[in-house]
Amino acid sequence: MSVSTVGRSRIELSATSAALAVGDVAAILLFVAVGEYTHGYNPFVAVGRVAGTLAPFLIGWVLVAGVAGMYASDATVDLKRSLSVTIVSWVLAVVVAQALRATAYFHGDAALTFAVVSVGIGGALLCLWRASATVLLSS
Repeated sequence: MSVSTVGRSRIELSATSAALAVGDVAAILLFVAVGEYTHGYNPFVAVGRVAGTLAPFLIGWVLVAGVAGMYASDATVDLKRSLSVTIVSWVLAVVVAQALRATAYFHGDAALTFAVVSVGIGGALLCLWRASATVLLSS
């Protein structure tokens, strides 16, 4: 296993970190797809809309997760650490996403209510995934 260090980020290039990343993206995508569905859009039909809503969250997650060590070799060693780093990372990713949504480059806008829902629902999905992965990988 090799560890790549970029700035302060720690990213282990391994099958485990790849699986964690796939699960993270799936959790974020589920959050966005369910949100679009609750607002009257079929996520299987309105793929462009889902992608446009997903993009700022993924950008925020990628920027924060590397710095936070979400894909480092010790990311899933301890459940308490895993969940605390996950929720802090997600809150910061949502801040980045809201800032991006406030620009002309992404649809939507920066709304406090959407940020709160994003932190709550998206954070719950990410924490459920990361808790499951941590339990499975540490056993």
